[in-house]
Amino acid sequence: MKLSVGFKIGGIIVFLLILVGSVSWINAREARRVQALIEEVDKVYVPAYSALARANLRLMEEGLFVRRLLLAQLTPVGDAASKDQLQQAITDKSQQTIAELADVRRLVEAAIADPAVAEDKPGLARLDTMLDFLQQRHKEYEAVLAALQQAIVQGDLGEARHQNRQLDIERDRLNDEAETARREMRALLDQASTLAIHAQEVSVKVGLALLALALALGSLTGAIIIHGMLRPLKRLLTGTAQVQAGNLDTEILVTSRDELGELTVGFNNMVRELRAKARIRETFGRYVDPRIIEDLIENPDRLGAIGERREMTIFFSDMRGFTDLSEGMTPVGMVKVVNRYLALMSEPVQRNNGIIDKYIGDGVMAFWGPPFCQAEEHAVLACLAGIEELSALEAFRAELPELTGFRRGMPEIDIRIGVATGEVVVGNIGSTLSMNYTVMGDAVNLASRLESAGKAYGTRFLVSDRTAALAGAVIAFREIDWLRVEGKKEPVQIFEVLGRKDETSETLRQMCDRFAEGLAAYRGRSWAEARRAFEAALILVPQDGPSQIFLQRIARLEETPPGDWDGTWALQEKQQPYSR
Repeated sequence: MKLSVGFKIGGIIVFLLILVGSVSWINAREARRVQALIEEVDKVYVPAYSALARANLRLMEEGLFVRRLLLAQLTPVGDAASKDQLQQAITDKSQQTIAELADVRRLVEAAIADPAVAEDKPGLARLDTMLDFLQQRHKEYEAVLAALQQAIVQGDLGEARHQNRQLDIERDRLNDEAETARREMRALLDQASTLAIHAQEVSVKVGLALLALALALGSLTGAIIIHGMLRPLKRLLTGTAQVQAGNLDTEILVTSRDELGELTVGFNNMVRELRAKARIRETFGRYVDPRIIEDLIENPDRLGAIGERREMTIFFSDMRGFTDLSEGMTPVGMVKVVNRYLALMSEPVQRNNGIIDKYIGDGVMAFWGPPFCQAEEHAVLACLAGIEELSALEAFRAELPELTGFRRGMPEIDIRIGVATGEVVVGNIGSTLSMNYTVMGDAVNLASRLESAGKAYGTRFLVSDRTAALAGAVIAFREIDWLRVEGKKEPVQIFEVLGRKDETSETLRQMCDRFAEGLAAYRGRSWAEARRAFEAALILVPQDGPSQIFLQRIARLEETPPGDWDGTWALQEKQQPYSR
């Protein structure tokens, strides 16, 4: 049976309401019982005790007035008005006593007859009997008093003395019985008050006990249900953390058929889809840079065929000497060598946030630019990647004997790199059948030409002027030439990357100064001065290719001086520079 989370929460609320309602009902019932006891004390016992106490007081007052009247009647000379007042006072006190006793009996009889008053009915009945006797005793007392007064009026002193003694006896009996009834009434009052107080204390204790029991039961029931709901939530949180950490093999056990169970099922389905996407991403990440895939996933609008214009830095590198190396190698061995070379050359590109566009034989094409790196750092990163590729070449050369099986006759292996920065079109380019996320533009062609031009200048790493301007704060450059490459009418100022600025030696800096002097003299047609500067550069760095190339040019230009010449050179067949 499927129980929803709302049903479970509603069940907890209903259960708690029932518990609270039950406790409230029991407390209300006990409160009514206590209230009934208090009302019984207030409306029955206290008024009855007060009336009985007043009746007893009136009896005492009546006896006092009787004595005063007897004394006044026995006096030969007396004030008749005073005697009348005393007689009236006796009559009033007698009537008040009769009324008070009647009130006590009325209250007691009403309590006996009231089924709501259930406390000590026998005691009330016993008190009612005492009150009946007390009323009879008061009548007897009044009869003796009347006989005494009659004897005094008739002058029969003997009879008066006898009736007076009888009146004292009746008065004492009346007072004793009144006191006994008052004590009985006081005992009943104390008993009823004690019972009410005890009932109130019991009611409070029972209420607290029931409240504690309700809270305990409610807490226990709530804890059981909430624990049953929190367990799958905790498993979901743990699973989410594992997925966030990259563990896509997470599966959560479904233990309920409520919304949490449905959520768990949905989570498992989501993880399966993520796992499938991760496998696809991992598989295609070998063909397309994973960052391109991530960018396309996050920005699906870029899947369209519309490219974007951005300034980016394009990178080409190529192995020199691969043709000689591949001669005599089996296809399997050649693929093994190329794969190892490309692996070593790809690491610096990826380490410096570059995007490998494609492998062209043994060459690598890559690019840098937003959103894969910051706009102000793409030129620096491309130059750093090239410097690290040149450093990694030594490790590749050391591995070649093991990779090829050749121990002798190993051809010289080197790298040429060309880098250019400029505005390109970047995006998904291709047809409806096949597309490639790549770059197009003059900067791409220029980077390729600069990689090829390295052979003509005897250099390993050439860049465009825009690249040198953007990376000049970090990378050391020297200007090489004004070059007109195939496909461009305007000449391009090209530079050679010498390394990091903080790592260039003093000798290399002095060589660059001599080369710059020779280049300036060369452009000013001061051939002798230019020759001396380039030869001075070669003294500092004997293997400097550009200095050697310019000395060869100077020799040719001295034999055949140029006509209208601005110092710009063009590449013939993409390799050999020639004068215009």
